[in-house]
Amino acid sequence: MSAGLTTRRAPVPAELIAALPAAPAPVGLFRGARRMGNAVYLSGLAPLDEAGVPMTGQVGTDIDLAEARARARRIGLALLANLQAEIGDLNRVSHVVKLNGYVLAAPGFAEIPQVIDGCSDVFIEAFGEDGVHARTSIGAAALPGGISVEVEAIVELLDEA
Repeated sequence: MSAGLTTRRAPVPAELIAALPAAPAPVGLFRGARRMGNAVYLSGLAPLDEAGVPMTGQVGTDIDLAEARARARRIGLALLANLQAEIGDLNRVSHVVKLNGYVLAAPGFAEIPQVIDGCSDVFIEAFGEDGVHARTSIGAAALPGGISVEVEAIVELLDEA
């Protein structure tokens, strides 16, 4: 993490903020976000449909790349909602540090990074160059509850003046 950051970028687009869902409640014994100094750790989230039901299915068998990428985008919006609930104002973000993405992948499905791009796109739309991050993308044989995608994130906040 960088010390002494005071740089400001263009504000997070209002239309993106308006598109955020309600921050999802944790489904276990954990918090949706945890702040440590200027870092905020965002717990992994599943894609939820309009009714709040986790979206399941194996990518490459039950759902295709385009649908999986759209689900990763849903997660990106939900991660931003959790972040906003934790810090109050998304314009306090200095940088998106890292995403870890997991895809319930059929054997031989190799487009894991393209799935997680759906989430990465949201952070870049929100924060521009400061939304570009380090990332890990992993194909998994199983994810909790059979969800198709899960993503977690770490962000750095601007120093408070």
